[in-house]
This record gives sequence, structure tokens and C-alpha cells, in this order.
Amino acid sequence: MPRALALLLTAAAITWTVVLFAAPAAIERGGPGAAMGAVPIYASASRICHQQPERSFTFDGVQLPVCARCSGLYISGAVGALLAWVPRRRREGVHDRRLLVICALPTALTWGLEFGGVASFTNAARALAAVPLGAAAGWVFVRALADEARAAERRRIPCPEPPAIS
Repeated sequence: MPRALALLLTAAAITWTVVLFAAPAAIERGGPGAAMGAVPIYASASRICHQQPERSFTFDGVQLPVCARCSGLYISGAVGALLAWVPRRRREGVHDRRLLVICALPTALTWGLEFGGVASFTNAARALAAVPLGAAAGWVFVRALADEARAAERRRIPCPEPPAIS
């Protein structure tokens, strides 16, 4: 089950990233029917993102459904989820929580400085600051599920062979 969840999480991260770019393309090129199909995407994204136009990237001349910071999180999250499937040896001393906290620092710093009125950042800087957190989160969550699946396989005890009848 954990392996299936890891695959599902990876597929969902990739799909959401593709949808973020497909929605504005549908509005710009797809005609009225396709544009109406993009409405639920923007409505869903509005639940998790402020969608301020001045803080959002555009694609095909249309604002993305999420801001630049969220775009950086989601794109890098999908990349991190994919990278979690690359075989590697686990290094002792690497703790997932510590990794997430360290990778959240650029996002927290830029957000805090902007919120406090100390600094203003470009959309590219906001997105780039979010990349470490998104990539780490995608990698950590998918890797944790995949590792659990491997551990569960190792814990399975094979059924003993029945005794031969003579």
C-alpha cells in the first residue's frame, strides 16, 4: 500500500504541475468550452493561494492559477517526487525534518521580509526561494512512502513449505 501511495503522490504532483500550465493555455487557445474547463482549476487554486496578479507568472499571456511562490513549490515538488524514485544509498545522519526546515528557510525569509515591509522581491526570486522547500517536500514524502514499502517487503515472513508426505 505505501508503494501505491508513493506512486499516486508522484503522479498527482506531476499532474497538478501540468494542469497549472494547461489551464491558462486552455483559456488563451482552447475556445469557450476549454476556458470553462479551466474555471474549476482556478477556483481550486484560490483555496490555497492568494492569486494576486502582480505576484503571479503568466503563460500564453494568461495568469497562472497560483502565485510565483506557489509555482516554485509545485514545480520543484514534482521534480523532487520524481527524484525520490532514483535509487540511492541512505546516509546515516540525514534527518528528513531537519532537511525540510533548512529548505524552508529561503521561503520563510523572503515571505517574512515582504510581510514585514523590509524588502520586496521579484516573482522570479519568490519562485526560486520556494524551490528548495518544494523539492525537499516532494522527495521526503515520496521517499518515506517508498522506503516504508521496501521495509514492509523485508518484514514479510515467507510461508514454510509443507512437509513432504511419504
